This record gives sequence, structure tokens and C-alpha cells, in this order.
Amino acid sequence: MTGGNDAETDFGADAGGPARHVPVMLHEVLDALALRSGSRIVDGTFGAGGYSAAILASGARVLAIDRDPTAIEGGARLVAESGGALVLARGNFAQLDRIAAENAFTQADGVVLDIGVSSMQLDEAERGFSFRKDGPLDMRMGDTGPSAADVVNRAQQNDLIRIIGILGEERQASRVARAIVARREVKPFERTLDLAGVVASAVGKRPGDRIHPATRTFQGLRIFVNGELDELAIGLSAAERLLCEGGRLVVVTFHSLEDRIVKRFFAERTGGQGGSRHLPQSREAEPSFRLEKKGAIAASEAEAQANPRARSAKLRYALRTAAPAAPEHLAAFGLPNLVPLSSFATIAGARHA
Repeated sequence: MTGGNDAETDFGADAGGPARHVPVMLHEVLDALALRSGSRIVDGTFGAGGYSAAILASGARVLAIDRDPTAIEGGARLVAESGGALVLARGNFAQLDRIAAENAFTQADGVVLDIGVSSMQLDEAERGFSFRKDGPLDMRMGDTGPSAADVVNRAQQNDLIRIIGILGEERQASRVARAIVARREVKPFERTLDLAGVVASAVGKRPGDRIHPATRTFQGLRIFVNGELDELAIGLSAAERLLCEGGRLVVVTFHSLEDRIVKRFFAERTGGQGGSRHLPQSREAEPSFRLEKKGAIAASEAEAQANPRARSAKLRYALRTAAPAAPEHLAAFGLPNLVPLSSFATIAGARHA
């Protein structure tokens, strides 16, 4: 299968009931970080705290960040048990350098990012991520901003086609968008199973396809609602500014859209063939990262069998050099040009008031 891999594996776990969150590629992440006692590590996607707990066990200090208030509440015990070695901050990892400065956590030795939705969020029907469990059509990783319902009920048909087709990599995006627009004229979408049913009827069951017909549509909406691709691109540059010389940036992704951004970032920053028509590569610029290992690292066969979420995981990492951080140019990442999420803000404000 191509595309939508994070949705397939995450929702695959969802299919069998509540899933225990297992940090993906934990051993590979720890190896890439090359931890030592006293290391200062930023875990930009705290989640259930799996990475942070393992990093703390090495004797390192950790600043963990998560936009999800549920994750922050759930991490209180680990903070208490850490004896001051763990600082847990609510926020978006795209601003991790600012959050680090606010917590006197500068010149980090490592930054780790696990991109995508967690099994905890899928298991909680009220979060609206799952197409197998009925809940409000929300999908927000935080608790502010437009929801998936705002987008589905108000977006123009052509915008829905692009969101679902580009971010969800759904080949039948036009058919799905037409079905959504036709149905919402009769009754607006409010519940996850309602939307999943309409999408499934539009797409149908494709021969040999192992995933639910709504997988890619839900993936596209989730990525759009949470601004995940923009956040990743901005977060990589923020990590570049924060890391000290020799510091390590470790990123685990779950589908091609994310991995492409990370691959392009490292190619540009290591002096590879990463230049684009928006930001031509400068032969004079000193690389701000260097690679110890080229290409992506995949999960072991044993882990992929034991943890469905690991099947599509890719890990890439690089070491920070002494060169100055490059200017932040989002155009260089080739991010899709979609309708601004902010255009739904007034709708969301009225609905959530």
C-alpha cells in the first residue's frame, strides 16, 4: 500500500479494541540519541511518556512538550517521580525553541519527535479520531481551533477534494467530496460514524485493500485540522536553532508526506541535493547537520509484528554541526497550498462558545 500508512496502522489497532500505547522504535530512538548521564533532551511529542521515561532512565534531563491537555494531565505522575529531571510543558512542538527558553532549557543535546496520532487518542471516542467508534467529529489534538466537523460542513467541494486527496492520499477524493457535500445539504455531520458511513459508501471496498474505506479521508482531515505538516516543517527548524553542536535530531514518521518533509530538511541541511526552486541550495553555506547513517531506519520485523503502528514507521536522524542555523523557509518543503484552516475559525468560535 502507498500512502496513509500511519492511519492504517493506528486504526488497525483501533479495530481490535483499546490498544496499549507502545513507543515505536524505542531502542532505535535511544541509540540515535546516544544518551549519556546529564544529557538535555527535548521530547517534542510527549504522548503517553514512553520515550521520556526511557530517556530519564539513562540519567538525562528531559523537557517534554505536548499540545494535548490529556497528555499533560497523564504525565503528572512521571514528573513527580522524576525528582525534577522532567519538565512537562503544554504547547506545540513547532515552538519548541521558545518553550525551551521559557523553561531555561537551552542548548539541547537532543530532540526527538514522534509524528502522528497516538493510540490513546484513537481509543477515546470523544476525541473524534476513530471511524470505528462513535464520537463527536472533532479530531483536534488540542482543545482549540476549528474541528473536523467545521471543515466537513463548511469547506468548498474543491477544497475538500484537495484536503482528502493530498493529505489523505485518497484516489477517490472527488467522489468522497461530492458525497459529503450532497449529504450535508440534508443534515450536517456531527458524529464520526456518520461521516465514516458516507465515505465508505462513496469509496466502497477495494479488492485487496486491508484498510477501512474511510481511513484516508480521516487521515486527511486530521492532518489538516491539526496543521501537522506545517507544524513538522516549523518544528524541524526550531530544533535546528535549539540543538548544540553534536546534538541529535531524531524524527519518527508514519507516512510518506511526513517522511518526505524530514528527508528534504536533512538533505538541505547536510549539503545534499535538497535545494528547491523556492530555496536553491547554496554551495557556500556550511551544512548545519551531518548524517551518521543515510536513509531511513525501519522497525524490526519482530516489532512490526507485535505493534501494528510500527509497520510503517521510519526513523531519520542527524547530528548538529557548529554552523549557524539556516533561515526558515517553509516554501522549501513543498507544502501543499490548501485553504487556510483559519478561515474556519469564526465558525468554530461560534460553535464552541
